[in-house]
Amino acid sequence: MYQFEANCQRCPRLANFLKEVKSEKPDYFAAPVPAFGDQKARLLIVGLAPGMHGANRTGRPFTGDFAGILLYQTLYDFGFSNRAESVSADDGLKLRNCRITNAVKCLPPQNKPTGEEINICNPFLASELQSMSPGSVILALGSIAHNAVLKALGEKLSSYKFAHNAKHKLENELTLLDSYHCSRYNTQTKRLTEAMFRKVFQSAQRLLEK
Repeated sequence: MYQFEANCQRCPRLANFLKEVKSEKPDYFAAPVPAFGDQKARLLIVGLAPGMHGANRTGRPFTGDFAGILLYQTLYDFGFSNRAESVSADDGLKLRNCRITNAVKCLPPQNKPTGEEINICNPFLASELQSMSPGSVILALGSIAHNAVLKALGEKLSSYKFAHNAKHKLENELTLLDSYHCSRYNTQTKRLTEAMFRKVFQSAQRLLEK
């Protein structure tokens, strides 16, 4: 299994894109973004990839962009965070029993990684999942994250259909929980409402209490 590599160059397109971004925005993190949170967490949240002006800028998943607003507020409301807003990597925010990562660790052009890039990065996700204890919950934000989790665990994609707030029992007593991604587009179009997102976390909480 791969461990996180701060200077990973496995995807030439992404590595070159990050170099371009760093030259244009030298104050941006512009590098593979590590997971954030409790190393022994029983809730792992998996997003797609860093956002240009969010994690790619700050170096922390879902931090500094629109997608993180609903996520961190909800984490705070359900007791997984000590703060309701994530602004920067050094703002004092800490997660409790929760960790956040992405299926792809580097910013992709137009926020769209290729299938090959998702597959190349998948062993890093597999390594993160390997450390999870029985009874843990994996929350996939979006279908790409859902599929990446299944691939990382060696599960058949066709056996587990993505659907909002769907729950899937996996090997090793893990549960995969699905949610629409908390992106600006999904929240502004009401595909994902605050109430819908809170129901997902209610599901996660119930599963963790078992």
